[in-house]
Amino acid sequence: MTHAGRALIETLEGQGVTAIFTVPGESFLAALDGMHDASAIRPIICRQEGGAAMMADAWGKVTGEPGICFVTRGPGIANAMSGLHVAQQDSTPMILFVGLPASDTEDRESFQEFDVKGLLTTFVKWSAVIRDASRIGEYVSRAFHVAMSGRPGAVVLGLPEDMLAGEIAAAPKLPPAMPARAMPDQGDVGRAIKTLVDAERPLIIVGGPGWSADACKNLQAFSEATGVPVATSLRAQDYFDNRHPNYVGCVGIGIDKTLADAVRDADVLMVIGARLGEMTTSGYTLVDSPVPKQRLIHVHPDPSELGSVYRAAHPIASDTAAFAEALAGAETPDARNATRARTEDLNQAYRATLKPIGTPGDVQPDRVIQMLSETLSDDAIVCNGAGNYAAFLHRYFGYKTYRSQLAPTSGSMGYGLPAGIAAKIAEPDKPVVVLAGDGCFMMTSQELATAMQYDLAMVIIVANNGMYGTIRMHQEREYPTRTVGTELRNPDFAAFAQAFGARGETVTRTEDFAEALKR
Repeated sequence: MTHAGRALIETLEGQGVTAIFTVPGESFLAALDGMHDASAIRPIICRQEGGAAMMADAWGKVTGEPGICFVTRGPGIANAMSGLHVAQQDSTPMILFVGLPASDTEDRESFQEFDVKGLLTTFVKWSAVIRDASRIGEYVSRAFHVAMSGRPGAVVLGLPEDMLAGEIAAAPKLPPAMPARAMPDQGDVGRAIKTLVDAERPLIIVGGPGWSADACKNLQAFSEATGVPVATSLRAQDYFDNRHPNYVGCVGIGIDKTLADAVRDADVLMVIGARLGEMTTSGYTLVDSPVPKQRLIHVHPDPSELGSVYRAAHPIASDTAAFAEALAGAETPDARNATRARTEDLNQAYRATLKPIGTPGDVQPDRVIQMLSETLSDDAIVCNGAGNYAAFLHRYFGYKTYRSQLAPTSGSMGYGLPAGIAAKIAEPDKPVVVLAGDGCFMMTSQELATAMQYDLAMVIIVANNGMYGTIRMHQEREYPTRTVGTELRNPDFAAFAQAFGARGETVTRTEDFAEALKR
């Protein structure tokens, strides 16, 4: 006999889990005990549940496998909801386990009690409570399949304390989860290709879940064969080598006017993986809803996403990697000379946006990001949260390889540092650089202790402008001279880092950044 907490951890080991991000709680002591003997799983002890959940999301992005997080009831799950929201909006596979009070106190508003399904049903892809230890295998299997199938997302499983501590004969023997993939119909692929190459102003936009390095190469090969330009959706810039002559920029926040016009004026728009959400469509203005004026070919792994906002002329339910592979393997007509010429013009317009335009002050963020882009290796992973500082990163940094960008499409502040920690654990041989604004960094700055505890060598760059810059920007536009609630009095960030045992430097001139980065 063993206890259910140990059986749960052994079941997770069988699914290939190698890291669990957690803030320990007395509600799941039996699961913690199971981690003690887990040879394949490394528990990562975090400082706050929001950071732990964001690490699990970043792990899911980097590896393609569900990120695993354990938190306690009440305040633990409340803190973790910030990371759950990122995973749900970013279509990231993630499974969060939350300890619950013992079953004999259920529905009495016992200590830190909450209703798992009542709170989370509309917030995550699926939530449930394991009340019978003999069904651990069933629930874990379903959780992995739900988290990874169709449009991936977050799953939450509740763990009553007495269920975890109870005896069970043995851990269930489960083969690793194998979620079904929607494969593209060859007829659909052929018609989509013909529609695209026959167009006068075609454009491809890529984003969303299910991609891989090979899928990105397949898309690149198809673009080269047809001459069709490729743009990326918000925070999916690493899906296509930004140095490629067919890359035309990011369709996201602060979109360049030339690219916005190209989206709006396209006669055929092929969207692969992206949902065409608010940020990708500039507030639903670049593509009319419900019937776009562009002939829309919309490819998404989840059929329920097709037609949810936009009625595509050619909806295709398909795994994005499988569709990219089908594109690369298909016979394609000769590209139109006019298409190649238009792609070249759009690429030149994109390259023109990379020239720094200059900013006030002694430290110019456009030049800083340009130096960062020129210095880092192609496989370096760059992580960020949200804020005006990120606009400089997304405009001036050139992403070269798949999964070199970790950033929340949900626009969550505080994401960069937890994401960098997860990235460095998952890919220890790759350089990891975190960028954060001062407000963004302070939301999860306690996780610097986690980075130090596990000896994670990475660089953290904090843009210190003494304010919540994005909100201040909107405030000054909408209510001029009436700013309130956006000023920040910050610590000495270099001294703050040193207090944790990290190296800390302050850069006050643009020309000093390159040497500080090398050090």
